[in-house]
Amino acid sequence: MFDALKVKNDCVNWIRQFFAENGPDCNAVLGISGGKDSSIAAALCVEALGKDRVIGVLMPNGEQVDIDMSYRLVEHLGIRHYVVNIHDAVAGLTGAIPMELTEQSRTNMPPRIRMTALYAVSQCCNGRVANTCNLSEDWVGYSTRYGDSVGDFSPLSRLTVQEVLAIGRILNLPCELVEKVPTDGLCGKTDEDNLGFTYAELDRYIRTGEIEDQQKKERIDRLHKMNLFKLKLMPVFEPDIPLALKK
Repeated sequence: MFDALKVKNDCVNWIRQFFAENGPDCNAVLGISGGKDSSIAAALCVEALGKDRVIGVLMPNGEQVDIDMSYRLVEHLGIRHYVVNIHDAVAGLTGAIPMELTEQSRTNMPPRIRMTALYAVSQCCNGRVANTCNLSEDWVGYSTRYGDSVGDFSPLSRLTVQEVLAIGRILNLPCELVEKVPTDGLCGKTDEDNLGFTYAELDRYIRTGEIEDQQKKERIDRLHKMNLFKLKLMPVFEPDIPLALKK
């Protein structure tokens, strides 16, 4: 059985320890989408550090139909927040690239620009950027490399969606933030529609190895294998030359 309270408390202590070792006076800076992951990560940081040391950054790309959820979260937690509309940056970069962008390029550009904005705010605010990805999304590569897949610390990346939801329910967050159906904000489909299986099926498979639908198992395995590179450090050529200093 998953002990949500224990894991929540352990995670809060881990965040405190990270900041004690990597910036005792620093702030936690998070991109706030209005979804469960950024909401729960922000609430964990508030419990760990206090609301005065947590900063939310809302980054719509032009009009965002559900941005009211992001405002609901920062108001509920009482944290400082900034709004950075990335529309002009996306349009400017799109127009500056001298070729027709592929669909994948267009999809991945906004998350990468958001991370650029997030680090810019963080460096102006003595911050450390929180990665808000969870284990389920990472498992099948449902993130953008050098976009939402990066950060300085990651409270949720070893927790499945079901486990993240269980923690969210005991953090006193508004129900609509915890239970909000995740979408990519692009094509009008849910994450589960795009993936071809539910998070409940994926989470059970990750934790127990059990799954009834063979086609879904094969798809999960294929996505996991294809996207493992996103979770690894960049390969580095190691010449046979001695170093005076140890790494």
